[in-house]
Amino acid sequence: MTTATTSREPLRLNTVASRLDSILQGRGIDPATAPTEAPAERVTALELAEARIPPRYRHALGGHQKVVGWVEEVATAARPGPSGTRGIALGPSLLIAGPTGTGKTHQAYGAVRSLLTAGVRLRWEAATTADLYARLRPRAGHDAERDLATLSRCPLLIVDDLGAAKQSEWTEEITYRLINHRYTHLLPTLLTTNLPTAALRDAVGDRVASRLAEMTTTVVLTGADRRRHRSA
Repeated sequence: MTTATTSREPLRLNTVASRLDSILQGRGIDPATAPTEAPAERVTALELAEARIPPRYRHALGGHQKVVGWVEEVATAARPGPSGTRGIALGPSLLIAGPTGTGKTHQAYGAVRSLLTAGVRLRWEAATTADLYARLRPRAGHDAERDLATLSRCPLLIVDDLGAAKQSEWTEEITYRLINHRYTHLLPTLLTTNLPTAALRDAVGDRVASRLAEMTTTVVLTGADRRRHRSA
């Protein structure tokens, strides 16, 4: 019984193969050259990043002269990885300051897009300080220390609206630990703030302000609130 069943298998396979050949030929496809599987579409690093960038900033450009200079410096320092593509390495940080609505967050996301466009592959994280503190606040079932380590070690980090969230001893300590790690390990960080740089010390503490003064190049944006101008 087993022998009979086995002997029929090649016949069935030949029949299926013949039917497939007939179908392909009927569609003008040479069975001998037909691909065995559909080619996978290449997804660029920029396309992957844009899925994570907020919709408002998916076409942002970092056009400020100092932002462009920062992108060039970080891209030049990028090191080849195992796949041959350049990955972000150690580098400088930027503090983008200015009144509300002058395009600070736009410039920050534009810088990320510019790095990816330049062919630099990178892991990055972004959060406002208010969301950052909410994310790291201890709660049941959440490993806040592991989350802080992820943010601290990330190759590129955007910290938006530094100094805007309500401060406490706990938030000051979290900010210090985050900034100190990135300062010590020379990890590129993009920070934005609505505060004048002279007033930042009161908001984040002397230890953080001191490190920011050394690790960042300051970009000051000026002008009217673009959001209000557009709605006028």
